[in-house]
Amino acid sequence: MQMDERQRERLAQLPTGNVADNNGLAPRQGVMDSAIKPLDPTCHMVGRAVTVKGYPGDNLAVHQGINAAGEGDVLVIDLGGHTEGGHFGDICALACQMRGIVGVVIDGAVRDAQDIVELGLPVFSRGLCPAGTTKDSLGKVNVPIVCGGITVRPGDVVLGDCDGVVVVPREREDEVFAAAQAKFEHEVEYVEQLRAGANTLEMYGFDKVIERLQG
Repeated sequence: MQMDERQRERLAQLPTGNVADNNGLAPRQGVMDSAIKPLDPTCHMVGRAVTVKGYPGDNLAVHQGINAAGEGDVLVIDLGGHTEGGHFGDICALACQMRGIVGVVIDGAVRDAQDIVELGLPVFSRGLCPAGTTKDSLGKVNVPIVCGGITVRPGDVVLGDCDGVVVVPREREDEVFAAAQAKFEHEVEYVEQLRAGANTLEMYGFDKVIERLQG
């Protein structure tokens, strides 16, 4: 099921932390390893996963995935965490943009980082490496994979910002995003209370927790 632009814009307002806090049934709240970080910390990404399982040090599967993905998709690529070769570069990034792909997550290394940032495509990876890769091994596309320690299935919702990447199972997305939106709105209220002179102990009820612990 494609994600329409209005839905994407609404979800793009939500910090990944708010989503993770309400995604508790997923392992580790659906949060990928902290090593999976954006090339551009100002980017924000949301879309449905097209998954790719590739061979570490070989980027033929990356090209297979680009060809399989389309408008509004996030390409999520399992390369076994291999960081000694740049599996994805500026040419791949431009190819993604031309197909309407809205983001890429790679459990491996990329290269041409500055060029990718200038293109404006959100790319999240485990590292950077200028070394080349082979193109000899077929990958698997749109199968369940593990990326950043989290299981990702085709059609799951993938969000990314400066803090990292969160994966929301497609069958739970409505309840997770409704709860995340409510938390986001509550936090707007908390900001107003703090600016009016409130303190976090009273605001969250932590003062009572401290009293209980002090016994």
